Amino acid sequence: MLTGRWTKWPTKESLSRIGVPRSRIAVDMVLLGGLAGWALSSAYTSDVFPGWRAVLPLLGLVISVVAGLAYQRTTRDNRLSASLGLLAVLAVLGWVGYGEGASVSAAVLWVTVTALAVERLPLACGLVVGFLMASSFSVMLHDVLGTVITTAGMLLGGYTLRQDAEGRGAGFRLLAQERAARAAEAVSAALAERARIAREIHDVLAHSLSAQLVHLEAARIQIEQGPEGPFRDRILERVVAARGMAREGLAETRQALSALRGEMVPVEDYLREIAAEDGAETVVQGERRTLAAEASQAVRRVAQEALTNVRKHAPGARVRMTFVYEEGEVTLEVRDWGATAPSGDLAASGSGYGLLGMRERAELLGGTLEAGPEGEGFMVRLRVPA
Repeated sequence: MLTGRWTKWPTKESLSRIGVPRSRIAVDMVLLGGLAGWALSSAYTSDVFPGWRAVLPLLGLVISVVAGLAYQRTTRDNRLSASLGLLAVLAVLGWVGYGEGASVSAAVLWVTVTALAVERLPLACGLVVGFLMASSFSVMLHDVLGTVITTAGMLLGGYTLRQDAEGRGAGFRLLAQERAARAAEAVSAALAERARIAREIHDVLAHSLSAQLVHLEAARIQIEQGPEGPFRDRILERVVAARGMAREGLAETRQALSALRGEMVPVEDYLREIAAEDGAETVVQGERRTLAAEASQAVRRVAQEALTNVRKHAPGARVRMTFVYEEGEVTLEVRDWGATAPSGDLAASGSGYGLLGMRERAELLGGTLEAGPEGEGFMVRLRVPA
């Protein structure tokens, strides 16, 4: 029973021209052109194609070139039947030429068939084709020794070409593996650096914010236990606001740490979470899918900035946050209306430093961000490829 080495096709890299130097391609073209010219001129100088038959050698050359080019494609696609059929066309052309008396043309075609079969077909098939061509040479040469030598030379030449192509293909596979290994090393190094940064942030910033929350909460309790009065109320208001900012900062720090560690919650879950803190309505549409880190982060930051602006400039407004999975992109729309206090400068101008930064982030990702008054409120709409 034949092993895989005898029945296996050459690799895709071996059957392609990837990595072949231009000088080698030029030499191959010159060699093939020389063989074709030799076969064609021999057919004409043999005086066996007089009159209108003079077009037959040229027609045979055209058919051979077309069959050879098609053979390159069928072997790259590992189509055995089609490849053998095209080799049969070349072999039959050789027999036609031999029958007409153009022996040199026939020999060139048979040598080419043998070399191509051994070079590009499974080795067992190539050897079978080579031995079949040996029978053609035996009819032409009428010499057993000459037939054996010619057949051995053809098979050796085809196998040499096969080994050369296999060596080139193996080199390219090793190069691809090396590149993949380097890419994996780069990813691993990046992940290790992100983990180190996350640890530093956790050890410094997160601990600091947690300590501030503890102290601010203790200060709030002490202030509330003190004598009532306008001064106490103002101090309490400031402490409560500072505590809220510290809590938000700690939450954002934890989000950043999760992003660095690749542990971010799904974006729609995050949107529902921050919307619930402000009593906003959340609508998610489309088929849920995993987003790239950059797109996910852009959606989170825009949602956060939009809700912050609503708190600052439209206190008491109703807010609806709509997140839509669309084909090739995602859309986030944050809209408010019915504010119980006058709008601030942001609603009037349709811009702010925070949203300006978000617009730049969206544009870097190939997306867009629109922000401005709409109806009785304000609208922020983000679109990013995803």
